[in-house]
Amino acid sequence: MIAHKKSLCLLGAILCLGGCNLAPKYERPAAPVPNEFPVGPAYTQALAEAESAIHIADLPWQEFFTDEPLRKTIALALANNRDLRIAALNVQRSRALYGIQRAELLPIVNAVGDGSRQRVPADLSSTGQRNTVSQYSVNFGFASWEIDLFGRLRNLSDAALQEYFATEQARRGTQIMLVSELAGTYMLLAADRESLRVAENTLKAQQDAYDLVRRRLERGLVPELDLYRAQTQVDNARRSVALYTQLVAQDINALDLLAGQKVPESLYPKQLSQVQSPRGIEPGITSAVLLDRPDIAAAELRLKAANANIGAARAAFFPRISLTTAAGTASSDLSGLFKSGSGVWSYGPQVVMPIFDPRTWSAVEVSKADREIAVAEYERSIQAGFRDVADVLAVRGTVDEQLAAQQSLVDSVAKTYDLSRARYEKGIDNYLAVLDAQRSLFDAQQGLITLNLTKQTNQIQLYAALGGGWQNPESEPDPDPAPTPDDQADDKPNQP
Repeated sequence: MIAHKKSLCLLGAILCLGGCNLAPKYERPAAPVPNEFPVGPAYTQALAEAESAIHIADLPWQEFFTDEPLRKTIALALANNRDLRIAALNVQRSRALYGIQRAELLPIVNAVGDGSRQRVPADLSSTGQRNTVSQYSVNFGFASWEIDLFGRLRNLSDAALQEYFATEQARRGTQIMLVSELAGTYMLLAADRESLRVAENTLKAQQDAYDLVRRRLERGLVPELDLYRAQTQVDNARRSVALYTQLVAQDINALDLLAGQKVPESLYPKQLSQVQSPRGIEPGITSAVLLDRPDIAAAELRLKAANANIGAARAAFFPRISLTTAAGTASSDLSGLFKSGSGVWSYGPQVVMPIFDPRTWSAVEVSKADREIAVAEYERSIQAGFRDVADVLAVRGTVDEQLAAQQSLVDSVAKTYDLSRARYEKGIDNYLAVLDAQRSLFDAQQGLITLNLTKQTNQIQLYAALGGGWQNPESEPDPDPAPTPDDQADDKPNQP
């Protein structure tokens, strides 16, 4: 009875020790950015309240992008892009590594069968006669199973789990980057094709003007200098057509690379003005939405992994208990392995108590330094995300005013060109005024296209900067066991 009580006490002590965790309690670092996005002259557009703003991370890209050809092109990229495929394979690899690390908590059970025959000479034999010794055995058991009393293996397993989650966030970030880059390239292709159309129209107009000047020169109405001035405009227009033809071809190459295959020509945008604008979104006024960004979430997960590694390093100061056990049968004859009385067993506990090992102190210092590095990287990710959103909002707050001014400039320069050409045809003015008006009109038209491109891509950049564009292509089961409610609570975003 007393022995039974002692066994129960020993078992209870082992279970209590098995619940020890030497990792420091995780606390999310304070965000090193203001609680609100910047305000000022560049941010004239009022931001929506956090409660009424769309949760960008929950807005699928299919709903954000309204242009159907663009949606089909993005779908091609998500199915064929090699960078995204590599990111998905990295997730599978990290998941498998987590499974390996978690398996350290469980004993490795093996069934071993062996046999041997040995000839013993007479002078070594206990009987004084030479003989042949045979031995056969079958054993079932495990070797060197560590009882995780101080949480070393559990902390290593938790660190591997956090790294797995961080890799999943990296895949999410890769998809967001792919979607935003492809949409930006699609818009750039549309803008360059529109610029090419403007350049071709300009070349036609310049050629018509050149023919007019040549006819007037043949009649002796204008000096020869006007013909050469008209020729310079034709040559400039020809160069612009060749340049934008090159840019369109390069844009198509970039689009094909991002899509991972040749994009059908039917999906190419004809010009920027015909591409439907993405859905309007509001980021909200608080910077807490930054915590939805995958790079920030991944940085925090790596910080949690570094925190768990401290617990594993601290556990090296405490005893490690391992068990080796086996049970089976043995006999000198193969036919007698499973006869009555042939059973064998062995049991070998081992306790290793560290007395002096300077490496353990250094390992703890390394793990603490790794945690501080992870904290700095997490804070840097938040600062970079804040700057990305602030820059996009600065463009958003001023681009409409720039567009209105540029449109007015295009209209004014177009009227100036028409009047200058009419005055030249009537002989009131020289060709230099027409030349200057033509050059200004082309530049103003190209500037208007560039600003329209800026407005279109600005909304895409805001969507990506806030962590939008993610959609899990496949629902994969979570690793066993699932994160505890406390772990899930740690993952919930707090107010920066």
